[in-house]
Amino acid sequence: MDTKKIALITGASSGIGKELAQIHAEKGGDLIVVARSGEKLQTLKSELEEKYKISVYVIVKDLTLPEAPLEVYQEVKKAGLMPDFLINNAGFGGIGRFDEREWENDLAMLNLNIVALTALCRFFLPDFVARNSGKILNVSSTASLMPGPMQAVYYATKAYVTSFSNAIAEELHNTNITVTNLMPGATETEFGRISGMDKTALFKQTASAQKVAMDGYKGMIKGKLNVHSGMPGWMKASLPLLPLIPRKVLLKQIRKMQEIK
Repeated sequence: MDTKKIALITGASSGIGKELAQIHAEKGGDLIVVARSGEKLQTLKSELEEKYKISVYVIVKDLTLPEAPLEVYQEVKKAGLMPDFLINNAGFGGIGRFDEREWENDLAMLNLNIVALTALCRFFLPDFVARNSGKILNVSSTASLMPGPMQAVYYATKAYVTSFSNAIAEELHNTNITVTNLMPGATETEFGRISGMDKTALFKQTASAQKVAMDGYKGMIKGKLNVHSGMPGWMKASLPLLPLIPRKVLLKQIRKMQEIK
């Protein structure tokens, strides 16, 4: 890989995002890392620059704020940087009945999982098109393949990410730009603890963030449309059967798996 490649990664301070940064740096690529935690990003910058002799540009930004994506784009342009890869990894979930959850939390989830991801694609994509090169990796979830009682908003945001990513990938069919949609299963990150999912049956068997990141990165480099990762064998085998299961039965099963025991 050309060592001059620059990857912009959101949610790079921990979990899958941090592992993606590690993988890209190991391959000799420079980085633009974005997250809310400036302290974690500075630690990551020091570690990666020292170990791999690459450059890491830090942007401390809360992407749940509507104005944040444009501010990120403007800062990148002002710094004279031109990302070759856009990796929209930042996202969060939360468990509970929709009518009982704090609206502010779900609104922030919509802003981060949908609005920020879409806005960053919209701001950077014209630059990719102008030079007819670039790769986008959007981190969705296997949750995008079904409705999610007890996580209604989270599952719906990920359904959006998968649909949106696949659609713009086809719009770009006659260019050298690819859009890859990464759909991890339950993954061992802070996500499970913060969302409360770590207390459910769904998170009894989790994949490592490193493996999911590697699968996503390789899929992006190859220009794959969809990448499934971090799923137990039984779950992967059952995916084609989802449309055949009566919807009410499926909803009941998902609800039971997501109820905190």
